Amino acid sequence: MPNSETTSYLVPVSAEPVAERALPHNLEMEQALLGAILVNNDAASRVSDFLGPAHFFEPLHGRIFEACQTLIERGQIASPVTVKTFFERDEGLKAVGGAQYLARLTVAAVTVLHAADYGRALYDLALRRQLIAIGEDMSVRAAEPKVEESAAEQIEKAEAALFRLAEDGQHEGGFKSFAASITAAVQNIEAAYKRDSRLTGVGTGLEALDEKLGGLHRSDLLILAGRPSMGKTALATNIAFNAARKWKEDKDAGIAQKDSEGAAIAFFSLEMSAEQLATRMLAEAAEVPSENLRRGSLNENEFRRLARAAQRIAEIDFFIDDTPALSIAALRTRARRLKRQHGIGLVVVDYLQLVRPSATKGDNRVQEVSEITQGLKALAKDLDVPVLALSQLSRSVEQREDKRPQLSDLRESGSIEQDADVVMFVFREEYYLERSEPSPDTEKHSKWMADCERAQGIAEVILGKQRHGPTGTARLHFNKETTKFGNLSTRDHYPD
Repeated sequence: MPNSETTSYLVPVSAEPVAERALPHNLEMEQALLGAILVNNDAASRVSDFLGPAHFFEPLHGRIFEACQTLIERGQIASPVTVKTFFERDEGLKAVGGAQYLARLTVAAVTVLHAADYGRALYDLALRRQLIAIGEDMSVRAAEPKVEESAAEQIEKAEAALFRLAEDGQHEGGFKSFAASITAAVQNIEAAYKRDSRLTGVGTGLEALDEKLGGLHRSDLLILAGRPSMGKTALATNIAFNAARKWKEDKDAGIAQKDSEGAAIAFFSLEMSAEQLATRMLAEAAEVPSENLRRGSLNENEFRRLARAAQRIAEIDFFIDDTPALSIAALRTRARRLKRQHGIGLVVVDYLQLVRPSATKGDNRVQEVSEITQGLKALAKDLDVPVLALSQLSRSVEQREDKRPQLSDLRESGSIEQDADVVMFVFREEYYLERSEPSPDTEKHSKWMADCERAQGIAEVILGKQRHGPTGTARLHFNKETTKFGNLSTRDHYPD
């Protein structure tokens, strides 16, 4: 005999097809709300923030609601007499008695005090109808498979549709009182005051950078840009690893999550595989050259350090998605899912130009990048976490004598610069000096040697834009062999 729980899960609630069942609706409630608006236009202001014509099951009711909204927005009165003018030739209204139907709506009116409750109930019914529509679409797509659309892609599209519906379903938004905003701001300031580090966001583990930024702030979009070989992926990995390690340490110490300077990490690696990224992190944690790891040329001491480091970092909350050519819609869906499941506190995207827009927009790359950056900013606000996105720079940097990047060097800089809260550039003068050695036994060569010694192991993170604070430069130490960024001693330029 089959298990009753399994049976109830597999068998539909009703054998009747969805299309033949009545969709969730309440015509009497729609009539009562419209009647309330026609009697007292104040009722419209109580539902206009979240209710629209499309949320009414009866199309005629949606048209009446829209007409009332139009009149009220013009500063006119919406009443059966004024609304009647717009429905002289409306066949739907004629079918239910014409202008007399508008008068009958006022008889069924609910009180203004209950208008918002009726509006929310109608809104909920509309969401349920949309859920049924998404379910039917999923069923049809799955039953009629297409060669160009895999099952995994169907799941992504279904999740994206549910995500959009969830976004539209948040009708609790709108204005917040200044008192509530001030209270939230003071709570953040108090949390920073109680921390020894004085950070208000997720710590990077790099003192000079934390001093400039105050940590990575929630709901911020941060852009980290640089030319190839500058170490932008290494810096992003270091920041994410430091945050995840701190998150675990605080959790083990019994520190509340809201008081932790660390975070669980969602790392979208569109360029490197998860194994390559893990190799970099192992090289950093074990302090073993990453080149030795790739070739397997390790001595016994290095192998022991590697084994200990692997065991230690395997326990941190660091999640990597290395799906290539991920769309911005799929990226947001996966990040939301991970936030629900593991409470991630930082999202890293490596890198921005490899993310696909949700829909093809032809050859207009600026529009595509604008959609991606807007999507990442919306993700940061929606999840209330910082989003760190890496970006390429144009080749114009290489044409200048001073190779330090600036905002105009960003590819499609208009949209990236506009949407980002923070724009940082990673720059290593050592890289360029190594490739510009002059002829030996010359005065220029002596100066070049001095410059190389001065720049050795030093990296700069240039803050080109910061919405919440000043711009400037944070100087860090960089170990090329292990691709590790660290703190720089101000006295002798060596790490602590």
